[in-house]
Amino acid sequence: MTATEDNVLKLDPEEARRVRQERLERIGKWVLPLAIMILAIWLWDRICIWNEIPQYILPRPGVVLQTLHDDAGLLFSSLLVTLRITFLSLLLAVIGGVGLAVLFAQSKWVEMSFFPFAIVLQVTPIVAIFPLINIYINNQTTKLLLCAWIVAFFPILSNTTLGLNSVDRNLRDLFKLNGATRWQQLRYLRLPAAMPYFLGGLKIAGGLSLIGAVVAEFVAGAQGQSSGLASRIIEAGYRLNAPRLFAALILISLTGILIFLVLSLVSHLILRRWHESALKQER
Repeated sequence: MTATEDNVLKLDPEEARRVRQERLERIGKWVLPLAIMILAIWLWDRICIWNEIPQYILPRPGVVLQTLHDDAGLLFSSLLVTLRITFLSLLLAVIGGVGLAVLFAQSKWVEMSFFPFAIVLQVTPIVAIFPLINIYINNQTTKLLLCAWIVAFFPILSNTTLGLNSVDRNLRDLFKLNGATRWQQLRYLRLPAAMPYFLGGLKIAGGLSLIGAVVAEFVAGAQGQSSGLASRIIEAGYRLNAPRLFAALILISLTGILIFLVLSLVSHLILRRWHESALKQER
């Protein structure tokens, strides 16, 4: 009998049931998505065989993986171009979003004056904005960077502003009673309180920055002016090279998942010792 099983036997039935349930949930969190993914890939392969679908319409998973291997040099070099735009736009979104959120928190008049313009940028489709950007900006990298930044900027600004404004009023009054300056309130009270909100916005903005970079490349790539993954997709579509098209799509999806996981890990490492959301995960 293992030590874990011995501890479970010492618990009352209700507690033992809860421990087993938590253990099953931890296992199921990884096993179930993996099993469904394997089943989906198997069905994809079987559908291609049963219906004798041509490779240029729907390639089999094995063909896509082989293409991903054979065209690795081309696809991964394009991925680096896309990632450069993605991370630069995310960095600028963090700097601009946090900076503006701090400014909004210091003055309600500033927030009321400028926040509507941030909403306008968020709700306007980037595809509709790009023709104007294309007219006024000559540098291709700047065009792509601006498009990706517009998409990623708002979650950082919105979440951080919400966090800075969600400080407990009693704690704020306590700081004021002790003569804390605005800078001290911001540094020791409001910024720590806003950190979970900021990290939540960062996880959203990470994926949106990749989406913005790919969408911008699609629009620019249609003019033959980009070399990112979106351009490879457009090129493969024109040539009916479905295996390469699927390989590029898979690469984009895996990159988005990896970005989300890395940012989730960063969030957990920052919050795990003091915030309730991270403490619950470690129990």
